[in-house]
Amino acid sequence: MYSPPAEPADQQRMRRAFAQSAGLVNATATGPEVWGWYGRTLSSRVEHPDRGDCWLRLLSAPRDRAAGKIWEGNRKAAALFDGHVHKPFLYDTVESTKDGYTYRAELHQYVDEPTCSPSPVLRTRLALPAGWWDSLRTDLEYVSGTATDRVAVRQEWVDRSVPRFLGAPSPRITAWATAHGDLHMANLTASPYLLDWEGFGLAPAGYDAAMLLAYCLLLPDVAQRVRDAFPILGTAPGRVAQIIVVTELLQSASRGDHPELVPSLQDLIADLT
Repeated sequence: MYSPPAEPADQQRMRRAFAQSAGLVNATATGPEVWGWYGRTLSSRVEHPDRGDCWLRLLSAPRDRAAGKIWEGNRKAAALFDGHVHKPFLYDTVESTKDGYTYRAELHQYVDEPTCSPSPVLRTRLALPAGWWDSLRTDLEYVSGTATDRVAVRQEWVDRSVPRFLGAPSPRITAWATAHGDLHMANLTASPYLLDWEGFGLAPAGYDAAMLLAYCLLLPDVAQRVRDAFPILGTAPGRVAQIIVVTELLQSASRGDHPELVPSLQDLIADLT
């Protein structure tokens, strides 16, 4: 869970828009508010007269930036994956614009089970059964074989960023597959359901497994379980995926996100190179 926006005016703006959007989809908030990254989203458990418990997620952007991959991600993921993998169904979406901002409200299936971690970086040991890993691997195989024109990782970004953050030549991506795009234990539940699909798209083969591994590095036994579950990490394409994920997370850490993960990321890249 993230914090509300720093500015009280933005908090109130989002709360007003959430209440208005709940009315548009005929839902009533019944749970505490849950803020997303940098206050960009606001979500809550809601009650719907026909569907019962649901999850209402409000996404906000300045009106001239309310488009693109993240804005359309959950809607397009629903069209491709609802009913095929373990993800919450998307029931309805509505948009509104006010005071220079556009809002998209998404009414999702409510998943009544906890996530495996409260934050992307795993800090508590997990004893997940073999069936959990089998289910996740099956779902990711389905995702990777699904055609899409969305792109989660671009070679051009890799060429710019790997030399900057790793001081090494950038690898060439030769194997591509569709990825969830933000796979970590805060986006996985006890079943597991896979949450938050807004960033899905084409990425290096093994990208999701590499992302999950990187966020589990503080707990070596869990990290090893990820490696055991996803043998692609030991292949040449899997190593490329790990190099790219480490670069992304080091870039994110340079902006203040999860600095505690940096030493483990540096150790991983030393092993890879």
